[in-house]
Amino acid sequence: MPPRTIVFDLDGTLINSLGLILASYRHTMEQHLGRRMPDELWVRGMGTPLHVQMRGFAKTDVEAEAMVRTYEEHNLANHDDLVEPYRGVREAVSGLRDHGLTLAIATSKRTKATYMGLRRCGFSEDWFASIVTANDVERPKPHPEPVLLALERAGEHDPARAVYVGDSVHDMQSGRAAGVTTAAVLWGPNSRETLAVTRPDRWLRDPAELVKLTG
Repeated sequence: MPPRTIVFDLDGTLINSLGLILASYRHTMEQHLGRRMPDELWVRGMGTPLHVQMRGFAKTDVEAEAMVRTYEEHNLANHDDLVEPYRGVREAVSGLRDHGLTLAIATSKRTKATYMGLRRCGFSEDWFASIVTANDVERPKPHPEPVLLALERAGEHDPARAVYVGDSVHDMQSGRAAGVTTAAVLWGPNSRETLAVTRPDRWLRDPAELVKLTG
């Protein structure tokens, strides 16, 4: 059966926020740890919520929460200067809508930053039947809850008729656990080699290939 609902990750999939993410990460590490940590440590955890990532660097939960606040302050203050659209993604997503597919989002980004990113990159909120953020779930990716909640809110009750499109290992694991078709994009920060361990059902080399999801 062809898919009828497409759920997207946000960072690294719909919007190019890598520059902002790494700038906020570096700023936070320098402020709290007094040194810059390797970028690959942060990229490896992308797709999981901020507090989960920060706990890997902090000594205590209190310190982790302070690091989250520092990160968010820097991130929001510099958002529109450092976030940019991926070439061709907006047009490809619009094409999926024209094909009659229901669209949704399941992201580990917090709510305020999610909507800022959509506006910055020209995505209308009403394109998406549901938008699930880190603030909406108790069990974030790689748990299936974000994807399943996005489907429920979008009115899709058959995971077999849905696809989850993402750029990280955590995205693919979440989609797999939710029982949907997984589609890994290669225009984000992770390589095919990194994502291959999750055995995605589909590979998308560039945004123009999103049309393949129409079946």
